[in-house]
Amino acid sequence: MPRVGNGIDIHPFEEGRPMWLAGLHWPRETVGAAGHSDGDAAAHAICTALLSAARLGDLGTNFGTDEPELAGAAGVTLVAEAAKRVRDAGYEIGNVTVQVVCNRPRFLLRRQEAEEVLSEACGAEVSVAAATSDGLGFPGRGEGIVAMATALIY
Repeated sequence: MPRVGNGIDIHPFEEGRPMWLAGLHWPRETVGAAGHSDGDAAAHAICTALLSAARLGDLGTNFGTDEPELAGAAGVTLVAEAAKRVRDAGYEIGNVTVQVVCNRPRFLLRRQEAEEVLSEACGAEVSVAAATSDGLGFPGRGEGIVAMATALIY
C-alpha cells in the first residue's frame, strides 16, 4: 500500500551566511538562510516528507540541533540519510515533489540542476517548483523561505 508524507520547513534570512537551497549553492545571493545546518529549506522539507511517510518522525527528531556533528551539514546529505532510513524501514521511494516559496533566489535557470541534485541524493525522482507569495507574509517581504514537500513511498 502506498504511503504519503508531507513536510514543511521555514527559515529566516541571516546576513553573512551562504545561500543553500534545493541542494544548490547560490553564490550571488548576499544572505543565506539561518539554521543549525546549511539552512536548505527545500532539502529539510523533503527529509520530513520522507520520514513522516514511513512513520519515522520528522527532521528534528532524526537530525536534531543537539547533534554538534550536524552543524553546517549539507541539506543533500540529510536527504540521502533520510532516504536511507526510509529504505532501511522496508520502503521504496516513488517520487518527491517540493515547492519553494520565496522572492529569491530565482529558480528558473537552475530548476533542472536542483532536480538532478535532489534526485541523486534521494535515489528517486524529485520535482522542484517555485513561487513567490506576491508580497504577502515574510517570504513576500523578503525575510525568508518556506518549502513544502510531499513524498510517495511504497
